[in-house]
Amino acid sequence: MRCILKRDINRKFTGNRVGLYTVLLVPLLLAPLCRAADTIAVIPLFNLNEAKSPNLDWIGESVAETVHESLSSVGVLVLDREDREEVYRRLTLRTGVVLTRASVIKIGQALDAGQIIFGEFHVDGAELGQTNGKSKLTLTARIVDLRHFSSGETFSQEGPLETLSQMETKLAWMVARQISPEGTPSEEAFFRDRPPVKVEAVESYIRGLISTNDDQKTKFFTQAVKLDDQYSAPNFQLGRMAFLRKDYKPAAQWLMKVSKGDSHYLEAAFLRGICLYQAGDFDSAANLFRMVSAEVPLNEVFNNLGAALSRKNDPAAGENFSKALEGDGADPDYWFNVGYSLWKQGQFALAAEKFRAVLDRSPGDQEATSMLGRCIKMDGPRAGDSRSEGRERIKTAFEDSAYRQLKAELRTKQSQ
Repeated sequence: MRCILKRDINRKFTGNRVGLYTVLLVPLLLAPLCRAADTIAVIPLFNLNEAKSPNLDWIGESVAETVHESLSSVGVLVLDREDREEVYRRLTLRTGVVLTRASVIKIGQALDAGQIIFGEFHVDGAELGQTNGKSKLTLTARIVDLRHFSSGETFSQEGPLETLSQMETKLAWMVARQISPEGTPSEEAFFRDRPPVKVEAVESYIRGLISTNDDQKTKFFTQAVKLDDQYSAPNFQLGRMAFLRKDYKPAAQWLMKVSKGDSHYLEAAFLRGICLYQAGDFDSAANLFRMVSAEVPLNEVFNNLGAALSRKNDPAAGENFSKALEGDGADPDYWFNVGYSLWKQGQFALAAEKFRAVLDRSPGDQEATSMLGRCIKMDGPRAGDSRSEGRERIKTAFEDSAYRQLKAELRTKQSQ
């Protein structure tokens, strides 16, 4: 069986992905490296109407997404949806089909999860094709402890289909309270951060999420926002998609609507910071990167904060570039930015050392070669020189999941 913690550290911590925090945390975790103590897997609820109403499978996906999102937002380590989909493909399983408990355990073991959340849903009248907003919906969620092969509590909610959003939120709060009682806020606070969403908007969002076509995704996410403009999740998805297309202005507008209760809030702020940076609003970009770095001290965040400050000729830029480099000495971009910062200050000898380090790691880097040449000639910055102004290198990948994984494992060790 593969070890998901080891896999994520190998994949995401090449070069100490989270900076100094990695150095502090990893030694504490090496002994229990393959123990999935705080790792939770959430799979879609089974459709008890599946034989005659497979078009309702989206409800099971929606509940799983809400539980996943809610657990993540309170600091619980939840496996990515992509990991679950990969296991389903490997085991030739289809979402919505009712599975045996043995199959559920097999999925959890394939994911190296410590606990797995599953369940089922039923809609009255679905078998007869009479589903509407007033149809009675029953949701049931169960927790299985895969370390001891024991079943935990069962949680249920019943109500009209049109109240799906509220039922999901209540179910998610109950599950979160069971798994992380100290980290989960009161029910009142939990609901305050998660306002009700129209069921039609939820359906559109989930159909966009499970679609494999970008045009369809955009169509469904946009429709979800039109149906409920306060719905955070599709705003994040639309913002991220626009960001990947480098449409920074609309991306920033979508990402601004991501709520603080959304588990993607920090990633949205990080991406919006890059959008503002690209638009030349370096003050606002720096403020966002500063806020994110206070929550998750990732190398890429320190790097981008340094870049925004560098554009303002703020001396604190070098400090943040150095933090990123100290966290990941294998990344040539971090060496470049430190060198560039030193070059701007006229420290040519020190800057030359950094550019040589860039070329050691990336011999074909022509810009680093050019900058090294300028250091040797002691050729400093000149106003209006497009070859040397605004050469800071930005990072666009935001990988906070491995950092949160390490924190979760550390909490487990401290509680023992």
